[in-house]
Amino acid sequence: MRTLHVVTHPEATHHVERVVGGQHDSALTEAGVRAAVRVARALRDRIPEEAEVELYSSDLRRCRRTAEEVAAALGTRPVWDRRLREKSYGEAEGRPQEWLDRRFVPPPPVGERMDHDEGIAGAETKAAFARRVHAAMDDILRGPAGHQVVVTHGGSLTWVVAAWIKLPLAAAGHVSFRAAPGSITTLHEDDYFHNRQVLALGQLPQHGLA
Repeated sequence: MRTLHVVTHPEATHHVERVVGGQHDSALTEAGVRAAVRVARALRDRIPEEAEVELYSSDLRRCRRTAEEVAAALGTRPVWDRRLREKSYGEAEGRPQEWLDRRFVPPPPVGERMDHDEGIAGAETKAAFARRVHAAMDDILRGPAGHQVVVTHGGSLTWVVAAWIKLPLAAAGHVSFRAAPGSITTLHEDDYFHNRQVLALGQLPQHGLA
């Protein structure tokens, strides 16, 4: 039996400054830090004290700060994994969001979407993004702990869940799982059928992000 608790980092400076996040190394805002504390407390309430817990996190500052709160609450140490980072937007990262919006080429409604070129130099394709998160998840799910916590980004969440349910990348061109910043997605595998369930998607701790 295994439960995976996937945390999307709370509000970061790129949200309020309206610049492109991606792998731009933004920090949590003050509100984001308070939300990270709530996430950590919520996980402490959900995970039994005696349970073995493994904690994995993107190495970008906004996730590191979130993971540090979780680690303190759960009495564990994070493993930093750059493969859990947000999608790279190449030369757009850190620029105003409207700069990206003017240049962005959306994927077609049909046809090839995973290797689509969005028109931004240095940006990852959807396929490259998915492959690296899936590779991280392959390693994470080899861990023995009954409770695992993954701290990541809103875009990366889609590929964490897709990897969990073993969705083939060839069939993932249209998939998207959305969750608010500072939320917890709960994934569970039973020890009889070994079915993998999505128990809760993007659940906010009490009082949200205030």
